[in-house]
Amino acid sequence: DKALALASRPDVIFVSFGDMLRVPGSTGDLFSVRATGADVRIVYSPLDALKIAQQNPDKTVIFFAIGFETTAPANAMAVVQAERLGLENFAILVSHVTVPAAIAGLMESPDVLVNGFLAAGHVNAVMGYWEYEPLAAKYNVPIVVTGFEPIDIAQGILTTVQQLEEGRATVENAYERAVTREGNQPAQAVIRQAFELCDRKWRGIGTIPMSGYKLREKYAAFDAEQRFPGVQAISTNEPEVCISGLILQGLKKPSDCPAFGKECTPQTPLGATMVSSEGACAAYYRFRRLNDQKETITQ
Repeated sequence: DKALALASRPDVIFVSFGDMLRVPGSTGDLFSVRATGADVRIVYSPLDALKIAQQNPDKTVIFFAIGFETTAPANAMAVVQAERLGLENFAILVSHVTVPAAIAGLMESPDVLVNGFLAAGHVNAVMGYWEYEPLAAKYNVPIVVTGFEPIDIAQGILTTVQQLEEGRATVENAYERAVTREGNQPAQAVIRQAFELCDRKWRGIGTIPMSGYKLREKYAAFDAEQRFPGVQAISTNEPEVCISGLILQGLKKPSDCPAFGKECTPQTPLGATMVSSEGACAAYYRFRRLNDQKETITQ
């Protein structure tokens, strides 16, 4: 909803990665805002947003800085570069989140059903996995750094199951070809330069302490929420029918949702788990349809 409010302003060019344009807010999405005449543009790098700001000095160019630690270094570098260039018409709307805090928040829940974690290899390629070691020990849960090829997923699951059968709970790296314990230290350095930890509200889950990034005071002039009064007070509430928060926590399956495949589809998503092709609901929707087709052919 903050993004929609900012993008709707006539003095703003709102810039985002393409997959964010379908994410629903309370009153629509960025596609619908663009359809009303707002200047909403898709880019593939935050550095492209800097070029747009240089080319449009009469407009404020706001980049939607969102994602886990994987996208944070490039977004941090964009802010550092904007400060060096003196680009006063550039700002970012920050909505970064961090994985370790999410794991801790999930494991602190009294309803937790999680027996182990496959740690996303692309995040660990940036951050390493040393931060996960105290989590595995504290919550007595296996955490296995895993890649994305089918064989990687199978190896990650196998390693997790072996730990559970042996009664162990440690961090293991099953993605050694891309991940080290320390991670990409220059990338971590630029994150620390531009960002600091803050509490973050997760859609469908609620606020998890110290689970997000915000701009440091040195770069506060590039914070879109501070530049436009009133934006900070805006919040988004999930539709009552949407249970994406329960699905994210592993408490429900997508097929348990009354809106699944009806009001909520990849074309008309209600929650975060249906928006991205990586989301549980989107995957269930896609492969349920494939299974239905196979059953029809078999019959």
